[in-house]
Amino acid sequence: MSNTDKKTPKSETTRQAILEAAQRQFYEKGYDGASVRRIAQAVPIDPAMIMRYFGSKEGLFSAAVVIDLKLPDPEKIPHDRAGAALVAHFLNLWEGERSAIGLPILLRSAVSNQDAADKIRAVFEKQVAPTIAGLTRTDDADIRAGLIVSQLFGLALCRYILKLPPVVDMTADEIITRIGPIIQRHLGGSA
Repeated sequence: MSNTDKKTPKSETTRQAILEAAQRQFYEKGYDGASVRRIAQAVPIDPAMIMRYFGSKEGLFSAAVVIDLKLPDPEKIPHDRAGAALVAHFLNLWEGERSAIGLPILLRSAVSNQDAADKIRAVFEKQVAPTIAGLTRTDDADIRAGLIVSQLFGLALCRYILKLPPVVDMTADEIITRIGPIIQRHLGGSA
């Protein structure tokens, strides 16, 4: 192992500071608007250090934007309340956890960056689709999952990125009451 491969507490602290600064930049500016130079200034370090740690802006983006939706086990969600439960879960995730910053970053970046779009598709395929399949147990679970994601990501786009006042001003309970039945309908239950 070379000296550059050893992880020291200082190098791990620096790495974490870079990731946090990158998350802020990607959140505020999207992938294309974020710059390695501005991220380095925020830490503060030389921009070459970012390349040393992550190899490229793409490598930094990949390390900074990790998505774990922590979706509940479909077996533990009462079927007649699954729509409301999913909406509540996503609202809690987006509004309560610092680790959930990755999803708005991806939404903001996916429009203009193929890597971000690929990451969203991977989250859908590996996390969302299996959960929806477990909730619906139908042959068209993939279609239902796509429609559910379009609703939830549309909500996230309007509430957290575009910040549309009517959507931002709603309480979580109001959103659950209005969007939950739509999600429930997509799951195959009555709304």
